[in-house]
Order: sequence, then C-alpha cells, then structure tokens
Amino acid sequence: MTDVVSAEPKPLTDEEILARFLRTKNQPTGSQTLGFRMVAVHQATNSVEVEFDARAELLLNPMKQIQGGYLCAMLDECMSVACMVASGMTAVAPTLEMKTSFLRPGAPGKIKGIGRVLKWGRQVAFTEGELFDPEGRILAKATGTAIPTPFTKYKS
Repeated sequence: MTDVVSAEPKPLTDEEILARFLRTKNQPTGSQTLGFRMVAVHQATNSVEVEFDARAELLLNPMKQIQGGYLCAMLDECMSVACMVASGMTAVAPTLEMKTSFLRPGAPGKIKGIGRVLKWGRQVAFTEGELFDPEGRILAKATGTAIPTPFTKYKS
C-alpha cells in the first residue's frame, strides 16, 4: 500500500506560525522601522499580540511623543498580521480603509499591539487593533477593512 500525499497543506500550529515570524530574514523595512516583533499567535480567536520598539531617533514628533502616523502604521501592522494568521498563512490583506482613535500620547520604548480579525470573508476582512503602553494603558485603537489576497495573486 502506498501513502497518498494530500494536495492540501497541513495547517500550521500557533507555535509554528510564531516561529516562522521570529526567524524571517525578509522582514519588510516598514516593520523594521517600527521595531516590530511577533509575540503570540491565537488562531482560535484570529488574533495576534505584537511588540514595537519605538525608537526616539526615528518616530518622535517635536513634542517628544510618537508621531500619530507611526501609531497608525503600528495599528495597520497589527491588523494586517492578524489577517495573515486568519488566512492560515495563505494570504495577505491590503488595507482598504482604517479609522483610528488616539486616546493618549505614546512615548518611545516598548509598545504592545493586539490585532484581531472580526470577520474573514472572500472579498473583505473586518479588523481591529489596539496599542498599549508598558503600564497597560491604551494609546490608540483602530478598526479597518482589508482585501484578502492569496499570496499567489499578490506576488504576480
């Protein structure tokens, strides 16, 4: 009897997805600038926990706070990575629209990010993200919509 190899790839565990992010050698330059690092993956809830190392020499405004556009980029990163996880690491999801609320200024240093996919559809994904300071206080919150795009279509 011969073994039949399935055409379907074996689903990745949370730990395997996290390891893939941690060992990547092709991290996008935007992610590098933000100091992005994946901390945890939760496929059961379509969510991720990430960390940003907000470097003062790169991200601050004249008031010595993280410039709002960089906080938006961090939120976008949280939500986009959650989309990759929700797809089983088979798709990206470019952002179509995003609404951000700033609740307190961000200081340089470690920032915790949470990204979630609320609904993953064939043509649109609904997402949300939150950023927290080291004391656990919320800095900013966003909701967004994105367009699920299989890696094969994205690369061509």
